[in-house]
Amino acid sequence: MRADGTVGAGAFSATFTFTTAGADAGERALVQAGASPTVAALAVQAYRSARGQGLSDSPVLSVIDFSRPSTEERLWIVDVEVGALLDRDHVTHGSGSNDPNDPRMASTFSNTPESHQSSLGLSLTAETYQGSNGLSLRLDGLEPSNDNVRARAIVMHGADYAEDAFVARYGYLGRSQGCPAVAQSRVVALIDLVKHGTLLFSYFPDDAWLSSSPFLTQ
Repeated sequence: MRADGTVGAGAFSATFTFTTAGADAGERALVQAGASPTVAALAVQAYRSARGQGLSDSPVLSVIDFSRPSTEERLWIVDVEVGALLDRDHVTHGSGSNDPNDPRMASTFSNTPESHQSSLGLSLTAETYQGSNGLSLRLDGLEPSNDNVRARAIVMHGADYAEDAFVARYGYLGRSQGCPAVAQSRVVALIDLVKHGTLLFSYFPDDAWLSSSPFLTQ
């Protein structure tokens, strides 16, 4: 992201001017909670597009900014329609996405089975189940960049390596097999907020995805 609010290079660029008075309530809530104006604008744009297509009727939107280090709380959950922050927390990225030069950062993403990489784009939360990681939440990808997530068993679940104490000890979160894992101590409350048909927007400034996402190019 450039300092002027522009994302991308080459084929895709988008500029968003954020003002408190003119912004969407959901954007304001995200920015006030620490999200960048660009990520907030893109997330709400994708949310509005999906809602307009009847893909979700929930006002709840979760946003992950994978351009930030795992030491930061880079997961936000907001009620877009009233502009309320519901939660903010740490979230992991996949081990296959890890930047080889910095264990806090993700740098590579895909939709490929067995890659252990996180996927970008808009997805829909689905049913919960009890698995090897305890309470877990299935996801359904809504675009070509993530439409294998259910088949790949990419789910939201709890993990000890996503706890604040892990960050304090090691200086980064542990990595998952591609799942957006959250702290085991808070997973029940987080899943309760977002289960059954809410939208999840996973972001990274990847030009190929930004220029092809059906929710961002309309």
